[in-house]
Amino acid sequence: MGLFSSRKKEALITQIPADVIGSVSALARVAVPDAVIDTELSRQAEEAAVVEREEPTFTAEPAAAPAPEPEAAPTPAPAPEDPDLYGPIGADGKLRTYRDKLPVTRVAGQTKVVCVLNQKGGVGKSTTAINLSAVLGDMGRQVLLVDLDPQGNSTSGLGIPKRLIQKSTYDVLLNNKDGDPRYLEQVIIPDVVKGVDVVPATLDLASAELELVMEFSRESRLKNALGAYLGRYDYMIIDCPPSLGLLTVNALVAADKILTPIQCEFYALEGLTKLLETKDRVKKTINPRLDMLGIVMTMYSRTNLADQVVEEVRKHFGNLVFDTVIPRNVKISEAPSFGLPVTQHAPNSKGAQAYVALAKEVIARG
Repeated sequence: MGLFSSRKKEALITQIPADVIGSVSALARVAVPDAVIDTELSRQAEEAAVVEREEPTFTAEPAAAPAPEPEAAPTPAPAPEDPDLYGPIGADGKLRTYRDKLPVTRVAGQTKVVCVLNQKGGVGKSTTAINLSAVLGDMGRQVLLVDLDPQGNSTSGLGIPKRLIQKSTYDVLLNNKDGDPRYLEQVIIPDVVKGVDVVPATLDLASAELELVMEFSRESRLKNALGAYLGRYDYMIIDCPPSLGLLTVNALVAADKILTPIQCEFYALEGLTKLLETKDRVKKTINPRLDMLGIVMTMYSRTNLADQVVEEVRKHFGNLVFDTVIPRNVKISEAPSFGLPVTQHAPNSKGAQAYVALAKEVIARG
């Protein structure tokens, strides 16, 4: 008997090459010796073992490193604004007119009318009106600064030559005989600084107090003039004279809020009681929406007296007093001589930073 069983031998017969077994008919006549079959089976078994031993092994190739992400293109720096876009004087050497106003790229919200008022002079009313307006303009607000003080400090403080002024707040109050609601466009000087238009004042305004006495609806002249422009500006800021006459009453009737600067000196509270009485009288009789926006301490220096004044004011008026205190700063004093707000004259000065902080508080108070 060979190495394999007879059943395997029979199966193998069909795999023997033709040259060994001939043909099918020959297979029927010739008996295949067992030795031949055993030899063929042994050969096939050895070949199968060799193939199994030599079967190649496959090694996984290391994963390719991920392609580096493309670097983001650097954000280009904003192009500097053309300084010729702003300023009171146009290319023709004349004051700009309302027709020259730059396009407004945003919709103004509800207009807030704020009068900067203290019947005591020299407390920083005009300085506060100028710099607060300029900072609000830098923050993207549209501001109309109305100079209602015959001294015209808000006008000259922004570099507007008074010799070139053809019409002023005097004309707004007294020369609009036909009641034209768009008369103010003949007076506005647009884009004096970014976002700020100005209604200028001249010494002619000094006689307006007397002339208004005989006029009909004399206390509402300014309110009527500003009415058609509500909604075009975010803020209207009125720089008031240091008195409680008809000019100031016009401001109180037109305004929603009062911002009162108080100097950090001994006489700070002098006259403030009278101002608040006047505000209450106007609120009860003519302008029920009038209220206090707040009190800002100005001209602060690090002295015991200044600290005592600030403490006393905060004690009496509480949260009505702004957290921001405007310091006595040489850059604030210099800026008007350059016809610029302090935020442009010396943007890194303590005075400029203080007015930026004040503007943020004004916005927060609505």
